Amino acid sequence: MAGKNKNKNKGGKLPNRVAADNRKARHLYHIEDEFEAGIALTGTEVKSLRNGEANIRESYAEEKDGELWLVNAHIPEFSHGNRFNHEPRRPRKLLMHRREINKLAGAVQRQGYTLVPLKVYFTERGRAKILIGLGKGKNVRDKREDVKQRDWNRQKSRLMKDMS
Repeated sequence: MAGKNKNKNKGGKLPNRVAADNRKARHLYHIEDEFEAGIALTGTEVKSLRNGEANIRESYAEEKDGELWLVNAHIPEFSHGNRFNHEPRRPRKLLMHRREINKLAGAVQRQGYTLVPLKVYFTERGRAKILIGLGKGKNVRDKREDVKQRDWNRQKSRLMKDMS
């Protein structure tokens, strides 16, 4: 009975699984648009990502020579890796269509936007993807207004709940 497939997944597909999340990004930036990109990774980086050990809080994306690069993302060395293990904070190439890269680079140069990584996840096919947000930085007043709005929405929902 060596040929039995004990995998419960239908079609051999994996569920979308978030490997790293940048929850601070929406607090620090007005995210106006989101883009999905692939990431060029080495084998040990993929294994570390699958363990959920990555940190993208201080990272950003930048355009160099017509290519997008993820800078300052921390993917720790794989625990069972050998001497060919990767460098934890190396720049990683992002894979996008040329038209999208040109659009993002133009927005960053002309309007002063920032490319912020929002989350790194694996698709159903097992590919590592990154969700990049195009946004502008918030100042202290904007952050306070967001907190006031959030509190008002909570209070409003409580009042509506009490009324019904």
